[in-house]
Order: sequence, then C-alpha cells, then structure tokens
Amino acid sequence: MADEEYLEFASARSGHLFRTACLLTGDWHLAEDLVQETLGKVYRSWRKVSRADNPAAYSEAILVRTFLSHRRRRSSAERPTASLPDRPGTGDAVDGTALRMTLLDGLARLPVQDRAVLVLRFWEDRSVSETATVLHLSAGAVRNRSMRALERLREVLGDQFLDVTSR
Repeated sequence: MADEEYLEFASARSGHLFRTACLLTGDWHLAEDLVQETLGKVYRSWRKVSRADNPAAYSEAILVRTFLSHRRRRSSAERPTASLPDRPGTGDAVDGTALRMTLLDGLARLPVQDRAVLVLRFWEDRSVSETATVLHLSAGAVRNRSMRALERLREVLGDQFLDVTSR
C-alpha cells in the first residue's frame, strides 16, 4: 500500500521536480540525476514524508538541498559548454524564447545560493518564508539575498538583457 502511494506521488510530482531542477542546474541531464536522487531520498523516508502537511513542498526542499549539496562537492566540477546553439529568427514566440534563454544563461552564471533564491522566489513564486524554510535561512536573509542576486543578475546580463527585451 505504501509503495503504491509513493509511486502515485512520484508520478504526479516528478514533472514539477524536473522543471525546478532544470531551472536550478541549467543542465537537462544533471536535472534528471537530481530528480532521481531526490525521489530516492523521498522513498527512503516515505512514511515520514507521507505524514507531512505538504509532501510536495517537502520533496521540493529535498531537491533544492540535494542541488546545493551537489554543487558543494568537488566532484561537481564539470561545467556545461558556454556556447549556445544558433540564435533563432524573430517573432513574438521567438522573443519569449530568447528572453527565457537569456535569463537561463544569466541564472547559470550566478552563485548557486543566489540561483536557488531567485528560482524559488520568482520562478516558483514562493513566499519569503517558504523560501527561507527550504534554504534554512531567515526571512531577512532571503530578502537580502534576493535583492543582491537580482542586482548580480542585472550585472551579468547587462546589455544582453536589454537587447532581448527591446525587440
């Protein structure tokens, strides 16, 4: 019975976890690995997780902590290539894609803690307190890091962001 509940939970949440992992890592394959590792951790403690008020939030917290832990390990020194495929043509849908790619590239160049705060706060639309809980920070630290991370993102993107948004 518990295994069936876990399988149902994992099937329902794996897509969302994968999307969050892609945003955090900027790497499709690493995101898959992180989701697998996260679901493994959730399975090991499924009795505890299933009794939590919000198992989905619990699993996302595990994902973010797994990501941060992975980035701290020396074995995570691999970096994806810095070059992107050829730029697409013009058009409204393409402009949205170009903006998204520019933002993803900018996020990939930020320190991992900054990236985690921005993804949770603005992409996942989490509150300051939810983000603080996931990252084991105070609410003030999340607000402070958010402000500084946004400044860094603006610096990293510079004119590139203006080029994409001014079309």
